[in-house]
Amino acid sequence: MFLSLSVICITVAVLLAQVNKMTARPIADARAMKLQNAIKEVVPPFDNDPVAEAYLMPDGSGDSLLVYPAKSGDELVGFALNSYSDNGFSGTIRIMVGFDMEHKIVNYAVLQHAETPGLGSKMTEWFRDNTKPAQLVVGRDLSQGVLSVTKDGGEVDAITASTITSRAFMEAVNRAYSAYSDSREDAYTGATASTEKEEQEPSTEGEDNNE
Repeated sequence: MFLSLSVICITVAVLLAQVNKMTARPIADARAMKLQNAIKEVVPPFDNDPVAEAYLMPDGSGDSLLVYPAKSGDELVGFALNSYSDNGFSGTIRIMVGFDMEHKIVNYAVLQHAETPGLGSKMTEWFRDNTKPAQLVVGRDLSQGVLSVTKDGGEVDAITASTITSRAFMEAVNRAYSAYSDSREDAYTGATASTEKEEQEPSTEGEDNNE
């Protein structure tokens, strides 16, 4: 009996290892595709590879977020940020938020949540419903102030019967904006510094002609 159980356990372990090995690549590819699609959904059209150029940026609360820069040619057109809140009604909420270069939210995509179906789960569409401006966050300029629900003195209508989820969603967006602000400032500062360096570099054309 002991030998039989041992053989069965070893066989099952080998089979599980093989299944895990066979499915690891497809799972990784599916996750990469989901990430690419989320980025495309939340930023203006781009022709670079934001995932390959991603970097971490502080979010103002002691953590860091992954920032995906979107470029058209050599011009930055926006940033996608992988943000989160641990204060959802049922735990962590993860979203991808996109901003243009004028501090405005282009769009968002909900990546992960465990909120109540039919209530908190409505956040996937609630905050981008163009027919209801009071609950719409897409297009808002966050340089004018971070987001909060009307119950907290803000300007955004919370999801009906899901204020906790709505607050968590706003927290995730505001966290993304904090990292976006630093990314945008660094991008412009870097471009300015590069331009100033080029202007200050002495020309060597005359020296070449005299050789």
